[in-house]
Amino acid sequence: MKNRGCLVLGLGAFGVLAVIVIIGIAIAGGKYNSMVDLDENVKQSWAQVQTAYQRRADLIPNLVNTVKGYADFEQETLTRVIEARQQVTNVNVDPESLTQENFQQFQQAQSQLSSALSRLLVTVERYPELKADQRFADLQNELASTENQIKYERDNFNEKATDYNKFVRRFPNNIFANIYNFDIRSLFEADAGAENAPEVSFD
Repeated sequence: MKNRGCLVLGLGAFGVLAVIVIIGIAIAGGKYNSMVDLDENVKQSWAQVQTAYQRRADLIPNLVNTVKGYADFEQETLTRVIEARQQVTNVNVDPESLTQENFQQFQQAQSQLSSALSRLLVTVERYPELKADQRFADLQNELASTENQIKYERDNFNEKATDYNKFVRRFPNNIFANIYNFDIRSLFEADAGAENAPEVSFD
């Protein structure tokens, strides 16, 4: 009788332990799935950022060719734009490898291109005939639209990345984030002056 009681208690304890394990697995699975969903949102948003920046890079050859038509235009300014664009095309960060280092490298390359474009557009002010060129005016409009799109996509990325970062940093989520290697995502910094959209003149 005593042995039977011990057996019942043993089975009861095993049942409780089994329930605790099942609940733990369910919680861990739920946390993991939530992190996956948020991480995928960040990756999708990053892809949109890259698309917007690629659109800008695609506009530059036409912009440069139009400006080149004016023989006395400052070649050093054009060279900086061409070199900065080349650097941007060399830095392609896949959403699966969006590490802090890769993110900063991408942002730095885009910053240099933004600065080069700003210098180009300021220099154009010295060339009234170029400013009056309809092809150049159309490219300016496209560039302005693209810069607005870049700003929108960057803001959207920051929003998605912030939601993700908050989730993986909260307790007990941070425990599971460490186990499953969900790292904090970097954000675009609004204070990086060179990263701001170039001023496009329509005068």
